[in-house]
Amino acid sequence: MKTISCMNIDENLLYSYGAEDKIYKKKEVVFKEEDHALYYFQIGSGKVKLNNYSEEGKEFIHNILGKNQSFGEAMLFLSQDYPVNAVCLETSRIIRLPKNNFLEMIDKHPHLSLEMNACFSQEIYYKLKMMQSLASLNPMQRLKGLMDYLKSYHDEDCHHCFHIAFTRQQIANLTGLRVETVIRNLKKMEKDGILSLKDRKILY
Repeated sequence: MKTISCMNIDENLLYSYGAEDKIYKKKEVVFKEEDHALYYFQIGSGKVKLNNYSEEGKEFIHNILGKNQSFGEAMLFLSQDYPVNAVCLETSRIIRLPKNNFLEMIDKHPHLSLEMNACFSQEIYYKLKMMQSLASLNPMQRLKGLMDYLKSYHDEDCHHCFHIAFTRQQIANLTGLRVETVIRNLKKMEKDGILSLKDRKILY
């Protein structure tokens, strides 16, 4: 099933409305939970994780995004504070456009609004599917739900070709599983033909 890679606005269009490049170092915070939403963010290069921490300090990763993907834009429409942190996993070039400029751009380019609605709809659908998987006591079902969700953000529509570019620890944080459980069940999934493990890469 083909899906829409959310959300990738032409960089030149962003710059024409006053966007700027900002370089973030590895582990640098783009925004924190409860910060007010002031910008549209799109990744020019690098990787960003969206996460929370429990009261006990355990990390839960909501998503890891890469080049040409955006994050946090829903809060621009809701006028709500961010419910997550955005942290760079590596040196990243992030394009940011002030909120008012972003809304003006959307108003003057209605097709962007339609694309964004499609992206929001897709994200809600797959997050609901992922929540169903995370509610399962079956670790393999949790892992499969996560991988379906991650693959939904990309155009690959093939068997064992989509690279799950996360460490085993990151997958554990995304699914709420112990890293040992992740490793054991990835091997089971390979044995069952659900995915391939090659040079420590996970191909789904």
